Parts: sequence; structure tokens; C-alpha cells
Amino acid sequence: MNYKEAIEFIHSTYKFGSKLGLSNITKLTELLGNPQDSYKIIHIAGTNGKGSTSNMIHDVLMAAGYKTGLFISPYLEEFTERIQINKIQIDKEALARTTSLVKEKIKIMIEEGYNHPTEFEVVTAIGFKYFQEQNIDFLVLEVGLGGRFDATNVVANTFISVITSISYDHMEYLGDTLEKIAFEKAGIIKANSNVVIYPQDDNVVNTIIDIAKTRNSNYYLTDKNNIEKINGNLTGQWFKYLKNDVFDLPEVKINFLGEHQLYNALTALRTLEIVKLSGYNITEKSILTGFESVKFAGRFEILHENPVIVIDGGHNIDGIEAFSKAVKEYFKDNKVILFFGMLKDKNPDDVLNYLVPLCKEIYTLTPNNPRAMKASDLAELIRNNYDINVTSLDNYKDILRIVKGADESEYIAFVGSLYMIGEVRILLKKEYLFN
Repeated sequence: MNYKEAIEFIHSTYKFGSKLGLSNITKLTELLGNPQDSYKIIHIAGTNGKGSTSNMIHDVLMAAGYKTGLFISPYLEEFTERIQINKIQIDKEALARTTSLVKEKIKIMIEEGYNHPTEFEVVTAIGFKYFQEQNIDFLVLEVGLGGRFDATNVVANTFISVITSISYDHMEYLGDTLEKIAFEKAGIIKANSNVVIYPQDDNVVNTIIDIAKTRNSNYYLTDKNNIEKINGNLTGQWFKYLKNDVFDLPEVKINFLGEHQLYNALTALRTLEIVKLSGYNITEKSILTGFESVKFAGRFEILHENPVIVIDGGHNIDGIEAFSKAVKEYFKDNKVILFFGMLKDKNPDDVLNYLVPLCKEIYTLTPNNPRAMKASDLAELIRNNYDINVTSLDNYKDILRIVKGADESEYIAFVGSLYMIGEVRILLKKEYLFN
């Protein structure tokens, strides 16, 4: 099996849908020798902020000298982004080899009467096995959907669980209240372990604490008062970490923009305190180095200045609200030229109240996903409810004409589904609009 065949096999399993439950992934990992038991796992669940928090923790562990795996989803430009070690993506030969091994084990499963694993279960198994072969120290493991029945929750022992911001998303699977959603996310908490909780509403935090207590796990809260923003510009934010009983940090810089990213950093620091107190060599220097080096494409990412071009994968109500706050902070009173595309099941009409007031005009796009809302339908929705100029684009290449024709003083934003953001990022890179 070569790389192309591996990718075709992985994506062909999309037809098996998305099934919540652990029986299939448990059998598959058993056949692989339970590779997920070979390293310490920091498991991260939540509605928003998983990727940013995961990358911050990963880069600090790497800066501290630990061989650290990172498992994320989805990818923006190339599949190999999903499985990384020390910022190096899995090479194509290794992906092909590991996929071939997983495919052999799936054949055995089918013969024994099990259902065929879903695409995410297959990718999870590939990642676990590759990380074992590479003899990593830590794995920063991002949940795919929910937590309790997510394929990544096949891990029996977790060093630290992290629950990031909880909001309304995937309600058909996770429930129609924040407490129900928090319950599903908190399903990753293991007995006699540790859990760190992002600063959020008491009803959410208390739901997570209750589950931690039933599992005799230590829970660690985060306090927004422990972080003080110093300043920020389009290159990043500087802050002071006021909790100094474990780390005594000078001014810290992160490359992420938006108030929510300060709280993601706060959550990452609380997690790293536990790592430090558990006997690992996490120093102030490794934190400063890791935080300043970490980047996460597609999260209020500034691609270009003059004109300013930003892309953001805000794809639910909280993500869009965070984007809106960041635009108001960094772009001041400047209205944006917005390119917008979302999936139908993300309720695009719910987020327009946040977006439209920021815009001088809007272009709609169709994300490359079967669940996408067509650009023409999205444009019609906007026209019927708002007094703003909106144009639907059938071809992504039309973006280039519009962007290249913009005045240098303009602010241009691409917002919505990551399936759209990834394609846009590739397109703009290809045209040398940014490095």
C-alpha cells in the first residue's frame, strides 16, 4: 500500500458513518496490541478551544525536551497534519505502512462478526500505533466528537483530562442543554486521575466536578483573575500569569488573538502545572519558548497585511462570537469584506446576528462537505433578513479576483467551516499572497 492508496482506503470508510460507542475501537486496538497504553496521555475534550489548547501544551512539552505526539482533527490542508510528533507530521511512507497494518486487523474484525470501523476509528487506530512505534513520551490527544463514546476514549488510563469551553454543538448526539453536553465531554475523565477545567459557567463546571468526584479524580479549576492581558496587536498577545506558586513567569507572549485564547492559555498553564508537580521538568523557559513558537492555522490567523486578510474556523455560535469580539478589538471600527460558508447542521442563521454588523459586504461559499449549505442558499438567507450587499460565489478562484482588487486599507475575513477555510488557505498560499 502506498500513500495514495492509504488515503483512499481511509476516506472510503466515510460510508460507515459516525457511530458513538467503543466496542469497535476497543477490538481494533486490542488486535494492534493496545498501543495507546504505551505513553502518557493528556486527553482534551470540549466544544471550542481544543486545538489551540492542545498545540500550546504540545509545544511546551516539546520545548521541555519530551518526545510529544499530537493527534488533532480535522486537518486544514493535508491529512498528515492530524498525526504529528514534535511538530513533524507523519511521513507518507509511515502512514501507508501503518494503514496497511490497521487494514489487516480490520479484516480479522469483520471475520469475527464486528462492524467495520468508521473513518475516525480507523484514523485513531493509525495514530495510536504510529505513536507507539515512534516511542513517544507524551500524547496530546484531541477528542473527535463528544467524549464519552468518542473513539479516542478507548484509552484506559489518562494522565490528565482537559475540558475546554463547552457550548451548543452536535446537539443531536450530545444533548440539548449545556449540562448534558458537559456530561458527554466529561466522559473522558478516568478513575483516580486529574482533570483541568476551562473557566466557564458554574452549571457546566459543576457538572464536570460531579463526574470527577464519582471517579475519585482530582479536579483543577482555572480562574480568569489569574491572567492579565498586557497588550496585543496583529502579531499576538502579551499577558502576565498572576498565579506564581508553581511557575514564576515574566511577561508571556502567544501568537493567538482574541480574549478566549488567553483563557485557553490559562487552561494550558494549569495543565502544565500538574505535569510539573508530577515530577516532569517543565521550566519557565520551556513555557516561554513553547508558547511563543506555537501556531495553529485557521484560528483568527492573519495571512496578510495591507490589506489585512484573516481566516477563522469559527463554525458554531461560540466560535463566531469569539471571532466577532476579536474583530471589534483588533479592527476597531473598520468594516470587513466577509467570505462566509457553513454546514447546514451548524445553523448558519443563528450566527448572522454576530457577523452582519461587522461587514460592509458579504460573499458566500460552499464548503467541500456533503453537509454544506449551498452558497446560493446562504446568500438568499442573508438577503431575506439583512440589508447588506451579498454575492454567492460558485468558484473559489473568484476569491482571488476580489482579494487582489481590494484596497490596501481593507479588512478581509474568511469565516466558517474548516472545510472551507482549508481550501481558501491552500488557494491563497498557491497564489503567493502570503508566505
